[in-house]
Amino acid sequence: MDFWEQFWNIIWWTLWFTLFIAYLFALFAIITDVFRDKTMNGGLKAVWLIFLLFFPIITALIYVIARGKGMGERNMEAAAAQQQATESYIRGVARTSAAEEIAKAKELLDSGAITASEYEALKAKALTGRQTADMS
Repeated sequence: MDFWEQFWNIIWWTLWFTLFIAYLFALFAIITDVFRDKTMNGGLKAVWLIFLLFFPIITALIYVIARGKGMGERNMEAAAAQQQATESYIRGVARTSAAEEIAKAKELLDSGAITASEYEALKAKALTGRQTADMS
């Protein structure tokens, strides 16, 4: 075997490997979309999956051609829902400002839930917590 024959064998192997990886990405995207689609009933989902199992390439092409637009829309909806969940989580765990903590403590003091000394302790904690956070 000469050098060029080995070289082209490596090129072909790399090309086929790349195409196989791309096919796997497409296959998993289609399977994810089949399960994500709420308009498709269970029987139709099973039919798509069976055809993907026995006729994978032709079924993948047909699915992308027939349902590609909806596939993109469902993907965008899922991304938007994920973004909303992330933003909601961040807002939920975000630390409140010292002024907000003191205002909440003042409301508790006014309602009689805490004493004046407890209010002063919460106020000091809010202020010292902010100072150490600002220093770092």
